Amino acid sequence: MKIKKLFGIAIGSVLSNKVRSLLTMLGIIIGISSVILLVGMGEGTKKQVSDQIEKLGTNLITISITGKKTVPITDNDLKELKSRPGIKEVAPSLSQQNVNIKAGTETSTTSVEGTTPNYTEIRNVNVANGRFIEDRDIENRFHVAVIGVDTANNVFNTTNVVGKEIFVNGYSYKIIGVLESQGSSMAGSNDDKILVPITTAQRDFKTNDIKTFYIEANSKDDVDTAMGYTQLLLNKKYNNDTKSYRVLNQSSLLDTANSTTEKMTAMLGGIAAISLLVGGIGIMNIMLVSVIERTREIGIRKAIGAKRSTILLQFLIEAATISTLGGILGVIVSYIGSYVALNFFNTSIIITNSVIIISCVFSVAVGVLFGIYPANKASKLNPIDALRFE
Repeated sequence: MKIKKLFGIAIGSVLSNKVRSLLTMLGIIIGISSVILLVGMGEGTKKQVSDQIEKLGTNLITISITGKKTVPITDNDLKELKSRPGIKEVAPSLSQQNVNIKAGTETSTTSVEGTTPNYTEIRNVNVANGRFIEDRDIENRFHVAVIGVDTANNVFNTTNVVGKEIFVNGYSYKIIGVLESQGSSMAGSNDDKILVPITTAQRDFKTNDIKTFYIEANSKDDVDTAMGYTQLLLNKKYNNDTKSYRVLNQSSLLDTANSTTEKMTAMLGGIAAISLLVGGIGIMNIMLVSVIERTREIGIRKAIGAKRSTILLQFLIEAATISTLGGILGVIVSYIGSYVALNFFNTSIIITNSVIIISCVFSVAVGVLFGIYPANKASKLNPIDALRFE
């Protein structure tokens, strides 16, 4: 019998038992859609993390002095680093968390960071309104501040705040600029902060200790060179005590984040794939029931000359047809799920063609694999016994 005719018989069998076929497909539908959605969620998370890190710049290096009794970084240290090949900019940072701020009757808490004019270039941030900190602000220790949009909305209910007064730990600051929105990251909002001249921060925070600074390498290719000079200076300063400082390279952080999300995606996909096996068991059970119900039909076909291979192939095609249709419906459900996730839960799910192809191939394979036993059982039926079956 021709393959085309066997496919026709398989489709007819599925359509003649619509409810049972749909229930049989349900396990495959759930399995395929779960695999695609969970893998897509992993891909979406990977892209989100990558975008956040790349937004800061893969040529960014962050250095933190971690030892409690460690000698802080000096201006001369920073100047020496900036003079090294491969290093474009160096910016110190002096920050405090959960600082009390007030504007009029509104109060809140935020992070305050003292820095220098080159902060915008190194950290890849821009000012939406007003201006950023300038050299004259540093030299004169002016009480001026550049604030994030969330901070502005929290205490002013507007971002049109240039020229207004804000109190930071009781000190009055004039707002000279508002940063462009940077969105949120895994660490929280990037828009809830205040930037002030580092010299002003040193005076108001009552400390000159610089324990964090940023380095911008000329390019991604110069990052290793810049890190080498940085570690050389720090090892010399702290007598090779590597526990006294921590060097964070955005490029290596990106690689680590990608590796972690890839492992997470693989794990989620593997867990979801288990439901496909459950769906395969459902196909096998229903096909066994179908063999019993169609015993007389099988007997008649064998009696008029149908070969064992034909019967075997017929039931395999039926099992593969059910799993294939279930796979197609699973793909449709996954697209609907990704639309709902994006538009109602603001969760990005990236569905790639490769995932769809692999899922569909796996779906067909499950149908064939779990269809072998019932198909083999049908092909081995004795035609005389089958014709006697009631």
